[in-house]
Amino acid sequence: MLNQRSHMLYDRKGEEHYNIISALHKSIRASDDNASLYWLTRMLEGGEDPIFVARRLVRAASEDIGLADPMALSMAVSTMQACQLVGMPECDVFLAQTAVYLARAPKSTEVYKALVRAKSFIKTYPGPQPSVPLHLRNAPTRLMKDLGYAKGYNMLHKDASGLNYLPEGLEDTKFFDLTS
Repeated sequence: MLNQRSHMLYDRKGEEHYNIISALHKSIRASDDNASLYWLTRMLEGGEDPIFVARRLVRAASEDIGLADPMALSMAVSTMQACQLVGMPECDVFLAQTAVYLARAPKSTEVYKALVRAKSFIKTYPGPQPSVPLHLRNAPTRLMKDLGYAKGYNMLHKDASGLNYLPEGLEDTKFFDLTS
């Protein structure tokens, strides 16, 4: 009987390490559960740290699934914690379950894209950032109250409150693309 051995190309510190974690993330993003399981298994069998993989699953849960399935992030974080508690080789099934769940989950990049827009806005804003409006400032002291901090603030939701929650001059700024 011939002893066949798989020759796995995997290096935990080199280019293949990053290529394979990228392939896992992109397979999840593309909703390919089969490919997700393949790349995950290839990393784990190559000796990858399960916490490294779990951190990437947490990122995928937020970046690619987001509000389409808010439980995806909780599941990914729980998986990372379970991996820390149990370790390898037993935590492989936690990672597999989560990778497949994320691949099969509905996808939304709405929050991720809005965050990118907000970061760009902050970085390219001309001059100093505007001050926090007085009605949004905390007023723990009498002096702050006398200076108008928190004056007019109410606890109603945005539309019912009649207040603006962005600084003066930025009231019409939108980070979410409401057309999609």
